[in-house]
Amino acid sequence: MKQQPPKALSPMEYAMKYLAIKDRTVAEMQTYLDGKEFGEADVDATVARLSELGLLDDARYAQRFVETRVASKPISRRHLRDQLKSHGVPDAEIEAAMQTVEDTDEEANARLVAEKFARQFETLEPQKRRERVLSRLIARGFSYDAARKAYEAAISEEEEWSES
Repeated sequence: MKQQPPKALSPMEYAMKYLAIKDRTVAEMQTYLDGKEFGEADVDATVARLSELGLLDDARYAQRFVETRVASKPISRRHLRDQLKSHGVPDAEIEAAMQTVEDTDEEANARLVAEKFARQFETLEPQKRRERVLSRLIARGFSYDAARKAYEAAISEEEEWSES
């Protein structure tokens, strides 16, 4: 008996499988479906229907992304913006999501990162340690000024502990 070739999936079936893994942005879904070589009309119709159903929502995606990142990995606003941009989130949704990140969050995040790397590089000579910590903070998107303040706060707290 001859085996039947597997039935090709529809754009919606591919989309649902892709969404089952994690939330996606409209741009990510379009890129994914384009890669499956569906026509533009099929891709647009699928994306529109998923949006109607609330399964694709860039504003919700951006908000959750920011909340998750701020809670799990201290990074700067600039880095968050860059990450959202790389997922294809439109600027308006990025800015709305970024409204929830307070200046105090940014300072606290910079300080957490500074403390972590100050501990990691504690065996280095002071100038080399400072350079390494500042470069790590800047790589995470913090400004030089914010990085310097966070480093100084981390070092002064460390000195207080060692004096006690």
